[in-house]
Amino acid sequence: METIIRKIDKNQINQDVIEEAGNVLKQGGLVAFPTETVYGLGADALKEEAAKKTYAAKGRPSDNPLILHIPNSESIKSLVTEVSTTAQALMDNFWPGPLTITLPKSDLVPDRATGGLPRVALRCPDHDGCRLLLQRAGIPIAAPSANISGRPSPTTAQDVYNDMNGRISYILDAGPCTIGVESTVVEVHDDKVIILRPGGITKAQLETVVSTVEYDTALVNAETKPKAPGMKYTHYAPDAPMTV
Repeated sequence: METIIRKIDKNQINQDVIEEAGNVLKQGGLVAFPTETVYGLGADALKEEAAKKTYAAKGRPSDNPLILHIPNSESIKSLVTEVSTTAQALMDNFWPGPLTITLPKSDLVPDRATGGLPRVALRCPDHDGCRLLLQRAGIPIAAPSANISGRPSPTTAQDVYNDMNGRISYILDAGPCTIGVESTVVEVHDDKVIILRPGGITKAQLETVVSTVEYDTALVNAETKPKAPGMKYTHYAPDAPMTV
């Protein structure tokens, strides 16, 4: 199949295009869409078959967890079993934005979306077109970066098309991403925050809200199993010659 690219202008978003893309997602299809970090490959997070299509399109191992994208913090209520005071403080200060927070998942979230882990990774993107799509779809959207697994994350629709043409049905094009680096992923334990994956929010920024912020041991110890998306296998690998 030929992948369709639909443009959305950040100043005047085409409601019909958003509606069409939302329907594709609700019907179990895949849609690549922009966020402020990188372009994501979206699928209905609550459908096992949709998540399976995501892994297949990316060539991604199924034990690699996915990040669920939501339009606002209220949307997490049915997806988690608890939200600590510290987690709420992070959401209040950094959402919408490039911060992913892992929380204990509810039974509504399938194991395939979490790579079999007991916690679900959640993020509210700081991109108007993306959040409008999430609202129109009315479902949490699992969205890893929209590239072949192991390749650099895409920051333009053309990047997505180069990797995903024929693998997915739809790409929303809103121009280049403003940050270009994936979200920071954190795990919250009482009043302590552990950085599982560095990204768009720095340790120093987190420390303005939480007193104790540490890096996960998996970032420095190759024998420790990573708990964040994109940290377990070869990642961000460009296809280019290297000269020493």
